[in-house]
Amino acid sequence: MPDRIGNETIEHTARHNARVLALAQAINGSSPGIAVSLGALAGAWLMKDHPGLSTLPVAGFSVGAALFALPVALIMRRVGRKYGFMLGCLVGMGGALLAAGAIGWHGFVLLCLAYFLIGGSNAFVQQYRFAATDAGSDAFKSKAISWVMMGGIASAFIGPQLVIHTKDALAPLPFAGAYLAQAGLLFVGLLVLTQYRPLSLAQDTHADKGLLQSQARPLSQIIRQPVFLVALICAIASFAMMTFMMTGAPLAMTRAGHSQHQAVSGIQWHILAMYGPSFVTGRLIVRFGKLPVIAAGLTLLSFCALVAVSGWTLWNFWGALILLGAGWNMGFIGATALLDEAYRPAEKNKTQGLHDLFLFSSVALAALSSGVVLQKWGWHGIAAIMFPVLGLAAFSLMFLAVRGRAVPGREASEGL
Repeated sequence: MPDRIGNETIEHTARHNARVLALAQAINGSSPGIAVSLGALAGAWLMKDHPGLSTLPVAGFSVGAALFALPVALIMRRVGRKYGFMLGCLVGMGGALLAAGAIGWHGFVLLCLAYFLIGGSNAFVQQYRFAATDAGSDAFKSKAISWVMMGGIASAFIGPQLVIHTKDALAPLPFAGAYLAQAGLLFVGLLVLTQYRPLSLAQDTHADKGLLQSQARPLSQIIRQPVFLVALICAIASFAMMTFMMTGAPLAMTRAGHSQHQAVSGIQWHILAMYGPSFVTGRLIVRFGKLPVIAAGLTLLSFCALVAVSGWTLWNFWGALILLGAGWNMGFIGATALLDEAYRPAEKNKTQGLHDLFLFSSVALAALSSGVVLQKWGWHGIAAIMFPVLGLAAFSLMFLAVRGRAVPGREASEGL
């Protein structure tokens, strides 16, 4: 009876936290959409004589997410999820206010620094998906990731609509009003996160199934596992390629003769497609497994590239962005669920932090190179680069499917 009650208590807490994190994702997850939809446009406005540098602020966002990734994991370990997440909101608010100031002072470097802080804030948001799997049954964990990602459906509307209605609020200065609104939005997200319930020490011990920290393996051993490497490769293929195309899309659309409003709307459809499939992705993982869902995501990303290279119409852009979002959803959620097999509970913080360091370093490189590739080879050049990257991820996935993989929790329970 005590075990059953303990399990029910943990499950209840896990479900409550998943709901809180889903709402926080809806609010704080709007911040990247705001930043990305404005970054290249604001950069181009500030750097009219050097258009190749226009996507540098978005690259700064990704660099911030990469460099904050490991420290964020350590902060979570020291102060806990709740206060760590609240700190992330404060970092993002500071970045958004600095971005508004950069527009007013015509400071391009200052804008890049602001985006670095906003990206650092996003490193905290990326931990929401990991926090959703801290407790609860194995069947619930994949669903919990989807619950949190479903919060992004609201962010698909909140972020772009906020940009559309506030970007000219401080005219003649463009974009500054949207950055101020972004800061206010993050403050609301901070208030939501006050409702997060940290696991008690007793629950945390139960959730970790009695594993002691002394049983944790070194990172060098963890990252050599095929399951870790494949999860990372597929996460990079999904996230970095999504960022690579999304970063250049608004600028490419305006250069093709489409309006800024259409470019921002395209990002809105993209973000909606990123999170909309979350209603079913978790169930698909439970029913069909992680590897088939990741494979489906990579396939959608390939279709995205095909649509992108086939024309310059509005529907080519929007269709590619929708497929890009849906492919990211299945590929990234599947890869996140797969990563859970690479570590034992006592190893989660350091493994998640190192994983996101690798992941967002590649995302930063993708964002930085997007503007250069767009300038030299155009939108079709961006789309063409996706094919070899996705091919590598598909090959790694097939390798893991043939080889099979071990489950760390099972090894621990068997005394291995």
